[in-house]
Amino acid sequence: MCRYTTEKKLKDASPLVAPCGSQQRRAMELFIGTFLAGLTVLVAVAFYYEHSKAKVPHGFSQRQKLYFFHYTLNFTLGLAKFLEKVGIISEVSFLRTAMEGIPPLKDKHLLIKDLSFERVPVRIYQPKASTTGRRRGLVFFHGGGGQFGSIRAYERMCCYFARKSNSVVVCVGYRLAPEHPHPAQFEDCLSATIHFMKTAEDYGADPSRIVICGDSSGGTLTAAVAQALVNRRDLPKLRAQILIYPLVQYVDFELPSYQQNKGILAFSKERILILSLNYLNKDLSLMEAILKGCHIPEDLQLKYQKWVSPDYIPHEFKKRGYKPRTTHPFSKELYTLVKPLFDLAFSPLLAEDSVIAQLPETFLLTCEFDVLRDDGLLYKKRLEDHGIKVTWCHLQEGFHGIIFLASLGEVTAFRSGNKGLEKIVDFLRLM
Repeated sequence: MCRYTTEKKLKDASPLVAPCGSQQRRAMELFIGTFLAGLTVLVAVAFYYEHSKAKVPHGFSQRQKLYFFHYTLNFTLGLAKFLEKVGIISEVSFLRTAMEGIPPLKDKHLLIKDLSFERVPVRIYQPKASTTGRRRGLVFFHGGGGQFGSIRAYERMCCYFARKSNSVVVCVGYRLAPEHPHPAQFEDCLSATIHFMKTAEDYGADPSRIVICGDSSGGTLTAAVAQALVNRRDLPKLRAQILIYPLVQYVDFELPSYQQNKGILAFSKERILILSLNYLNKDLSLMEAILKGCHIPEDLQLKYQKWVSPDYIPHEFKKRGYKPRTTHPFSKELYTLVKPLFDLAFSPLLAEDSVIAQLPETFLLTCEFDVLRDDGLLYKKRLEDHGIKVTWCHLQEGFHGIIFLASLGEVTAFRSGNKGLEKIVDFLRLM
């Protein structure tokens, strides 16, 4: 809930600009006019440049709207970098502030509380309507590359899930990098989930009907938490996991979807690695060698190719173009520096078969125009190979972030995103 305060202005307050002579005033006006004109030209040029290089697929039914969001996101990212360069505010702080600017949502149908689970801040959304039994529980982990996103930014999505599926929703405000390095994010999500599983009845939720869910990096955390819980005999089993365009591997950045979907809404394999290396506090100069696959020892390459290979991507997803990956020499030094990328909290696709076989029923959402599409397809295959029931929703006109945009309202929503939200709710209602 936002509070606004007003302060009485003092009559004798100093003016914003000190009095000056007419020549100084004219010079100042000329400077401001020139600055604004230059800024307008720069913005116009930037718009043309971003508009012309935006790779919006032919046949996309809402092309102009996608162009607009592509430009807006690129402009915001560029502004964040510029402000950091001139020493005004760090890029991370600026982007966090921008996300915090999303207006909160008041929902008269929900009771909303801020609490702490094992010192982890959470916000609980409980439907006010009476019910004869206990509701399902949904634990939600927001996206943002482990560095952005918050309970506030995802409030609209959580309200939507609580209201439409009649669920008790818990949004986890896990700690963010770089202030809190890996694995703080995973540990917070796991701790909050375990606490809720033990106390679900206190919030009107059924412990046997708890679902965990996340989008993007939140989807990665969801998969990792589900894996961490498979051998916990002191807890009820998770009813299901919902993975919304998750990142599940750092082995191969030349899968078909990485090649086909560069630059849509500024989300590329380079952007993923920039976020990931910043998350681990590693130098960005390592990025090029990682993209070439120089960070994987030969023995691990042989092991991982059972699970990570373009051969497992159906032919229909290669029609838009695919070139086989070129091999490059292994760097032991690089492997030592980025070894955490193979931790299951980063790469849940690399879990052993004995873990995958015990995972709960899964809803998996992928988007055709998302670099992470094939991550989802590979994880789907692994789950199904072990007999795990998977409800797969593939958005033919989807792109990374489309579910988040749909949750914000009609202005930002795309038709495909609305469809995805509805499919998630339909799945929840069956749990």
